[in-house]
Parts: sequence; C-alpha cells; structure tokens
Amino acid sequence: MESLRKKLGVLREAQRGLQEDIRANTQLGEEVESSVVAVCKPNEVDKFRMFIGDLDKVVSLLLSLSARLLRTQTALDTLGPEADQAERPPLVEKQRQLMRQLSEAQDLKEHVDRREQAVGRVLSRCLSPDQHRDYCHFVKMKAALLVEQRQLEDKTRLGEEQLRGLRESLDLGLGVGLSLGYGHY
Repeated sequence: MESLRKKLGVLREAQRGLQEDIRANTQLGEEVESSVVAVCKPNEVDKFRMFIGDLDKVVSLLLSLSARLLRTQTALDTLGPEADQAERPPLVEKQRQLMRQLSEAQDLKEHVDRREQAVGRVLSRCLSPDQHRDYCHFVKMKAALLVEQRQLEDKTRLGEEQLRGLRESLDLGLGVGLSLGYGHY
C-alpha cells in the first residue's frame, strides 16, 4: 500500500510540473496571438483563433473517445464466454458506435491538421521567423500537453481506485482496518 501511495505522490508531482508547462505554453500562445493581432489582417486573426480553438476541441474529443472505447473494450473482455447474452449486444453496439465516432474525429483531426498548415503558411508571411517558430512550438506543445495531461489524470485516477480497493479489501479481510491505522487515509 505504501508503494502505491508513493506512486500516486510521484504522479501528483508530475501533474504539478505539467501544470507549469501548460501555463508557460499558454503564456507563449498569448504572446503569439498578440503578435498575430498586431501584424495580420482581421480575417487571418480569426482563422488563427478558430484553428487554435478547434485544435483544442478535436484533441480533447479524440482523447475522450479513445478512453471510452478502451473502457468498453475492457468491459467486453471481462464478460467472458459465459456472460449473459443480454449484456454483450449493448456493449458491442456501443463499441461499434464509438469506433465510428472515433473515425469521424480522426477525419476532423486531419482537417484541423490541414488548417494548421494553411494558417502556418499565412503566418510565415506575417510574422518574423522567431515569432513563427514560437507559433509552431506553441501548436505542437498544445496538443502534446493535452495528451500528457489526460494520461496523467488517467494514471492518477487508476492509482486512486487501486488504493481505495486495497484499503477496502484490507478493511473487509481483517475486519479491524481502523484499529490498524488504515481507516485514516
């Protein structure tokens, strides 16, 4: 149990470090946006802002659908062959639906990637080379940080669930969890 608590501590520390990275990247994004507003035409500014907003939404959608699909697949895998036939069809249908949604979200991501290239070309004409590098770095890190944040959240949630399950099993198995000091965590 102590090992699991230490692992959760490491994950929480990693989350704090990641939050610092996210803040720094957000600040860079604000600086890039200020540069874009200062030197680009209003329609180019609108395209930049729309692209950034859409990138955030599409990456979050992909992560959410992937996690839901994984949970559904895990639920199907745990049913086993002796499972009630009433349980399997709804899960299979849900899996099929999630796979279709994930495919559509991947198509959206490809569209956003093409828009990234188009916005990047426009900005390369408007911004200085250093500002354009900042834009490219901001966009690359925005997506990467979203993915890393979701992974850390998922790992932390899993660790907390494991710790909770371990505590409950110790409390039930020993019947004296509180007297052994397990009840205060």
